[in-house]
Amino acid sequence: MPNETGRPTAAQEDYAADRAAIMQLEAEYLMALDWGDAESYAALFAPEGVLEWAGGTAVGPEEIYKEIGVYKEAIKQYYGDDGSGQPVTLRHFITNQAIYVHGDTAKGVIYWFEVANNGTGHTPHIGSYGHYEDRMRKVDGAWKFVSRKIFNEQLPGRRAGAENPGRAARLL
Repeated sequence: MPNETGRPTAAQEDYAADRAAIMQLEAEYLMALDWGDAESYAALFAPEGVLEWAGGTAVGPEEIYKEIGVYKEAIKQYYGDDGSGQPVTLRHFITNQAIYVHGDTAKGVIYWFEVANNGTGHTPHIGSYGHYEDRMRKVDGAWKFVSRKIFNEQLPGRRAGAENPGRAARLL
């Protein structure tokens, strides 16, 4: 609630700033992924950061950096080219963002989907979708991923469970 002056309290302003910074982290992640920018991608993770995705698990920015190459190769194998010999262009989007800030740590559950230009006549085609389960913390004042687990609803073994992941994210 705002204080008696009608202005947000310092705690509310801190929360808003943290939430905005986490949303920026999420956006930078997708742009680094879509452009294959391994350096920017790896820099979004804490030193002990863990990435768990359909291609495996990587720990620490050095291993995560290498995963961009693995990812690009997997996309090439999965999608092939766009019909003209060019690689398929992918763009990832995030929608529902349940972000829970707990001081200098946070948890999040974020829906995502991926659009590729491999439809008839290069039209958009939704290739995959799922959600992220994230743990984040501030590292030298900047929000970083401590862990990101990627669920892909179209892949066996990568689908979400029956329990609402947002419930667990609310808790410390």
